[in-house]
Amino acid sequence: MNDPTQDEKVLQQIEMEVRMREGAGKLLAACSQKDQALEASKSLLTCNTRILAFLSQLQQMRRAQILERVGSRASEDEDVAPCTGKIALSDLRIPLMWKDSEYFKNKGDLHRCAVFCLLQCGTEIHDTDLVMVDRTLTDVCFDNTIIFNDVGPGFQLRVELYSSSAVEDFTPGALVPRRLSFLGSSLGGSLGGSLGCSSGKKIRAAFDSAGACGSAPAGRHVRPGRVSLPLSLDQSALGPKYNLLAHTTLTIKHIQEGLKAHDLTFSASEDSPFWLPLYGSMCCRFVAQPHCMTQAVMRGQVKVKLNQDSSCWETFHATIRSQSLLCYQTQEDLDTEERPLLVIPDTCVYVSDDDPVHGQNVNIRAQLQGEDVTYTITTEIAEDIHLWSKALQQHIFNLGQWGPCCDLLMRIEPANSRRPNAMKQGSLYHEIVTPSSPRMGPVVHDLSHEIRTLLSSYYSESY
Repeated sequence: MNDPTQDEKVLQQIEMEVRMREGAGKLLAACSQKDQALEASKSLLTCNTRILAFLSQLQQMRRAQILERVGSRASEDEDVAPCTGKIALSDLRIPLMWKDSEYFKNKGDLHRCAVFCLLQCGTEIHDTDLVMVDRTLTDVCFDNTIIFNDVGPGFQLRVELYSSSAVEDFTPGALVPRRLSFLGSSLGGSLGGSLGCSSGKKIRAAFDSAGACGSAPAGRHVRPGRVSLPLSLDQSALGPKYNLLAHTTLTIKHIQEGLKAHDLTFSASEDSPFWLPLYGSMCCRFVAQPHCMTQAVMRGQVKVKLNQDSSCWETFHATIRSQSLLCYQTQEDLDTEERPLLVIPDTCVYVSDDDPVHGQNVNIRAQLQGEDVTYTITTEIAEDIHLWSKALQQHIFNLGQWGPCCDLLMRIEPANSRRPNAMKQGSLYHEIVTPSSPRMGPVVHDLSHEIRTLLSSYYSESY
């Protein structure tokens, strides 16, 4: 059954994002520079997406509670859940395909856009740095390392590319935040039935006090189970507007140690003012680390019979990790993770009761150098063998669910901090052909860090 405190936690997350959006709306109204307005509008879009994701999660939780009360939900014991893991996307690069007259001869109308990527896996949402793109660039490069720390093997990571025309006129002071007005029937119809009276009042109160949104993901398709809310009555006068340019969805089958290209699905046409000549794919490094590969599943003392024809048992301090049962001579060796004395691949586990002395045992069948080898394991305490058997079987199930991700432990770089001059990016062509050419244009400050600092300060002062 869902914990009521979990509902409260989700509601608190919704209210926090609404407050963050309110602060971003006020910052957007105070922006005097176009680059600042672009960053503030990007923060608004990210907050909106998080709010919708949390609302969808809350609806699903309430729906599960209703099904559980009427007895329509299957027993939790019927399904064994695999372990979660960590996934990371880095070195994201999107190639562009400019016309020769635009790139080489610098002809045609100036086409300049501000772009960023929004990455969503469940309710966890991250955004990349904002990058200014014009016809001097051959690739849009994002240097961020985006990490999702707790996902299952059935995850779906949606990557969305948003673009806003940076050529349009910008008039400081024209960005006036407006109140969101939700009709009671509209909000009640979409949320009331599943959220309940108390929760609905909290959300309505939070939304009524929020500032208006700065940007709308035009062309965005609402996925099944997602809440669709009227986020703004009129967004045309709220500053820069981001539009969904392209998207793709990555799953476990796309995991690969090195760089790999993935197809993009276009969500806009060539005549759109925010359009960029995308090649049709993106290149990135997308890796995973299942927790069963990095965390010890179980630790303790076991007895191992190395030879089926022998009655000699040896005692080890063992742990289950990666694809093996690792056996150490002493507890100190286990704690320091020194080289194990025995490594038993846990490929097949079954329980037997044929030992007259030790009673129930756990047998692990593996292949070593092309030959079938069976290891027999028992414990001093009879009850502990059940725990080892369950842990080994669960571990094998985890390895099977994560598949090739467990063949080799993939490396994940720590999430890098946002670089200064994130809004500025040089041309790959000019870096190769004319490395001595001076870069043109004014120096842009780290607006992303500035916006985040102001938002954090605003949220702290709200209480």
